Amino acid sequence: MGTFSSLGALILLICMWWLYREVNRRKEAKLKEKFFKRNGGLLLQQQLSSDQGNLETTKLFTSKELEKATDNYNANRILGQGGQGTVYKGMLTDGRILAIKKSKALDEGKHEPFINEVVILSRINIRNIVKLFGCCLETEVPMLVYEFIPNGNLSQCLHDPNEEFPLTWDLRLRIATEIAGALFYLHSLASIPIYHRDIKSANILLDEKFRAKVSDFGISRSISVDNTHLTTAVQGTFGYLDPEYFQSSQFTEKSDVYSFGVYLLSSLLEKKPILSGKSNEGGSLTAYFLLTMKENWLYDILDARVVKEGGEKEILRVANIAKRCLCLNGSSRPTMKEVVMDRVGWDQNVKWGNRHC
Repeated sequence: MGTFSSLGALILLICMWWLYREVNRRKEAKLKEKFFKRNGGLLLQQQLSSDQGNLETTKLFTSKELEKATDNYNANRILGQGGQGTVYKGMLTDGRILAIKKSKALDEGKHEPFINEVVILSRINIRNIVKLFGCCLETEVPMLVYEFIPNGNLSQCLHDPNEEFPLTWDLRLRIATEIAGALFYLHSLASIPIYHRDIKSANILLDEKFRAKVSDFGISRSISVDNTHLTTAVQGTFGYLDPEYFQSSQFTEKSDVYSFGVYLLSSLLEKKPILSGKSNEGGSLTAYFLLTMKENWLYDILDARVVKEGGEKEILRVANIAKRCLCLNGSSRPTMKEVVMDRVGWDQNVKWGNRHC
């Protein structure tokens, strides 16, 4: 009799344990479903379903996959932290190394930039734009999963130089050409034209061969081929913003061109867009540069390495490209296609460098 009682108690314990696990499993599943909806999962599915070809390449990672990949988000795996969240280095079971961006807590209904980046990057697969593997929406905050880019961003290289990997003149030219090519692709070759809207050195990552990778598409927008501009609340980074866009709230492809021009200045002068120092505190690098060009003082403000390694004709050529990109009148700026053609000499008939702002 005692044996049967013990067996019955054991079976009861097993049933209670199973029931406890099942209740917890269902609670966890409901919580994940709640997070998925709150993080914009339904909107993402709707957006991606309009382009079936992208569904196969945009993976929805599980929370367990990413916990395992990052060793439960170990602090030792942190690659960087910013206003939008924390980036961790991770490794999948298949050996792929990832960069996992864990967003900061977002208010209800304010997940559009996150979803927008997933949708934009799911349409792009070229070497000089960072590759998105997928995302995770079943956690409290949404996460994006990118390819791992080992050499940080261009802002760090320009403003916190590493003597082991100096930014030589040839390397600066190559990176500028790669950025121009990526923007040309976005504006003219993508199936739907895309305006990046936040081109700056901090959003240019450098891979193991110091090739440029344009990143951060949170405020980027697709635009129909019939439209010439996007009317929107002003967003972007102070110092890189197109003055015409700032005044009109109309963003055009030439607004990206202006931001690219500011990047060229940073590369030539190795200075930030907003100047610091007693004589230029809070001043605009763009205004400072245009004044020096007008007064023929360019060589007085160039970075020493640029002067030492760059040929005079090539330096002036790049400086003039920057000058044209920074025209206050957007219609006088070149397109990114013209920038690319002028830089590599594909088309000798393109003479936009001789236009006046």
